[in-house]
Amino acid sequence: MKKILLLITLMIGLILIYLYTQNIEKEYSKSMFYMDTYINVKIYSNDSKKAELALNEVEKIYKEYHKLTDRYNSYKEITNIYTINNNVLKDEYLKIDTRLYDLIDYSKKLYQKSNGKIDITMGNIIDVWKIYRESKIGIPTYEELKSVDFKDINKIILKGSNLIKNNNLNLDLGCISKGYTTEKAGKYLKKININKFLINAGGNVFLGEHYNKGKYKVGLENPSNKNKEIYKIINVKNKAVVTSGGYERFYEFNGNKYHHIIDPNTLFPSNNMKSVTVITSDSGYADFLSTTLFLMSVEDGIKYVNELKDVEAIWYKNDNTTITSKGFKKYE
Repeated sequence: MKKILLLITLMIGLILIYLYTQNIEKEYSKSMFYMDTYINVKIYSNDSKKAELALNEVEKIYKEYHKLTDRYNSYKEITNIYTINNNVLKDEYLKIDTRLYDLIDYSKKLYQKSNGKIDITMGNIIDVWKIYRESKIGIPTYEELKSVDFKDINKIILKGSNLIKNNNLNLDLGCISKGYTTEKAGKYLKKININKFLINAGGNVFLGEHYNKGKYKVGLENPSNKNKEIYKIINVKNKAVVTSGGYERFYEFNGNKYHHIIDPNTLFPSNNMKSVTVITSDSGYADFLSTTLFLMSVEDGIKYVNELKDVEAIWYKNDNTTITSKGFKKYE
């Protein structure tokens, strides 16, 4: 009888151990390269098949939005920004992918909120700077930039749910597309009940619930240090953390650095600060805000952020000091 009881106890113990191990959430990770950025996605799940399917779907989201927002390549299976910018059809309206329509519409609305700082019609200006940056032969003059056919946001006319007016546009969605896509990826994971995740898309980090009921520690990179040292660690969950700065993508000429974030007012790279990091709930909105703040003075940016809800920021100034919005301390 004792042997039978011992056997039953052992079997129950093994069953409990099996159930426990089956219920443990494991980390699943996938790396990819889209939108000129290395992207790493980590999710935590006790279902390996669901995790692998989710990671594949996230990569599909990035891949498709990469194609949609690509200015330099066309794709047979998709109508994208290249199609709009190089359209030779005489039709009054061009039919585009509904996802691209929604992104362009979203960008138009953000233009007003940015006081004109975020303008996706600056493709021609960006192309001039790209030529100089890649050849490193110098910098364009203001007269040269001013003479370029610089469109305005009112030239973008949308109709229905998938039509854009054939208005000889040259759009560039680089200021919003990465954060917008990261938001789509995060929403997808939440939709399928994978709430514990970490997405790192370069300067765009999107965090779900912590895998161990805590908060993620995110290091902010020192824009003055070539060794990429961390100047601040913040503690967050269920937030997007997005940094804009000119310290990674730039070229030097005559001892001066010229980065890729162009101010629509001056047509030159802004020089208000070295970097700014935004914390808020929506990754697309955070991407927009970080670029907008980078194109503002620090003083104007602080006033701007302090009037917003669910938004905090930290500025790394040109004199290598930092300043934060009024509620930033809760993340330190």
